[in-house]
Amino acid sequence: MWPFRRKKREHVDLEERSPQLGIKYKDLMVLDQLVKAGADLEQPRHVIFYLYAPTLDAAQSVAKGAGTAGYGLRAEVGKPSPKSPDSWPVTCEANAVISPDFVRDTGNLFDTLAAQHDAEYDGWEAAATPRKA
Repeated sequence: MWPFRRKKREHVDLEERSPQLGIKYKDLMVLDQLVKAGADLEQPRHVIFYLYAPTLDAAQSVAKGAGTAGYGLRAEVGKPSPKSPDSWPVTCEANAVISPDFVRDTGNLFDTLAAQHDAEYDGWEAAATPRKA
């Protein structure tokens, strides 16, 4: 079952939120793909979040904020690519159960961090299978 119902030709803004869960439609699409891949969303799994900051200082502040919020498995700043010298990548990782509350709350956290540092929260991905200990 698709996570939201619209007419086939009706445009959907993926940044809008589902009225039932308060989750952005783009995040519901990720959840849908995980379920289609056989994921049991009640099991904790590896989750990666992607942000891009305009400066090294902003990227380090985003990483620090994410680490303070508990996304400390890895909150690191990469080097910008030659094609995007003003875009510092920040990758944050966690092991978590991907519940609707988790998806909504982490989206809100990373949207807030991005807004505070003039950065962009690009989204997240998760393993379809739980990480083995």
